[in-house]
Amino acid sequence: MANSNFKRVFPNPMSIFKTLNFKMLVFPSRKSRLARALTIEDLRKIAKRRTPKGPFDYTDGAAESESSLDRTRNRYKSLQFVPSILRDVSKVDTSVEVLGEKFALPFGIAPTGFTRMMHAEGERAGAKAAEKFQIPFTLSTLGTSTIAEVVDAAPSGRNWFQLYMWRDREGSMRLVENAWNAGVRNLILTVDVPVAGARHRDTRNGLTIPPSLTIRTLIEAAPKVEWWWNFLTTPELRFASMSQWKGTVAELLDYMFDPSMSFEDLKWIRRQWKGTLSVKGIQNVDDAKKAAQIGVDAIVLSNHGGRQLDRAPIPLELVQQCRKLLGKNVEIHIDSGITRGSDVLAALALGADFAYIGRAYLYGLMAGGQEGVERSLEIMTNEITRTMKLLGVS
Repeated sequence: MANSNFKRVFPNPMSIFKTLNFKMLVFPSRKSRLARALTIEDLRKIAKRRTPKGPFDYTDGAAESESSLDRTRNRYKSLQFVPSILRDVSKVDTSVEVLGEKFALPFGIAPTGFTRMMHAEGERAGAKAAEKFQIPFTLSTLGTSTIAEVVDAAPSGRNWFQLYMWRDREGSMRLVENAWNAGVRNLILTVDVPVAGARHRDTRNGLTIPPSLTIRTLIEAAPKVEWWWNFLTTPELRFASMSQWKGTVAELLDYMFDPSMSFEDLKWIRRQWKGTLSVKGIQNVDDAKKAAQIGVDAIVLSNHGGRQLDRAPIPLELVQQCRKLLGKNVEIHIDSGITRGSDVLAALALGADFAYIGRAYLYGLMAGGQEGVERSLEIMTNEITRTMKLLGVS
């Protein structure tokens, strides 16, 4: 053993204790739990721990093999940025103007169904968080809050409404009129649901709306006390647009979704709706062209988050083709598979005008209600700002 030239001193026990930095064992608060989440994936992990399997899988899953979702996410990961150096990025502008309005960020919250099933605060939490971050919030036809409740929660927010065209056209128009009377000025018509997709996770879980209390769910719910407490002590979970519906969820969807819907129906909606009209679910260039010719204000390139057609096209791969075809005459929006701020910027770099997040917001909601949604938006905002600076874009 080599001789050392210094004298060793046995350390003081207190100095060891201070170095190890032991802390008192405390149960984390919601605020501290959310603060430790650095990515949307971190929020997803928290959400999975705190939410029963049925509601979590409803959010997390996709159709059949789930390949549409996997391929869509992997396409974002495969892209490479080309940064520019020595640019002044001391200040960056993340704002965009779409559909005649200016928003603080280049993305909004997508329409999601059954939202209070994920967390009792539901759409109200999403709308209030969106209002705070100055981005649009979109209420779904299958939402669990009315448009009036959303507007009441976020009176200064930019609240939009998403429509599924029902077999009952008059019923559809009543929803549209209610939205207009509540101050909604952008309608998003979803067109990729002639029938519901086959989401095998939901079938295997025996998912019902509202979730039913069975021996299986009671055992599985044991560590999810907060979720069940909220579920049992807050207003009954219901479809706000179909509050009088007495049938099953499957019967409701069969009643709602119209497999006979055509471009003639899109023309009819365009004539009826006085505000801006976006068409969600465009998955090929020819359909984008037809929608533009009818006079829509925006197309939303979307494979429904992989929840409808298995092996569906990847929306990101359509952006440049649609931009070349449509020019600047129609706005190009995009959703599906977006879980990072850099995903949003990648879509914009290819030619999109705007993006939407669905699961990314719902993971935050399940992780911590409105605070969780705000954390998801904060994460996305930080990622966008940091990536812009690293790219040399201001």
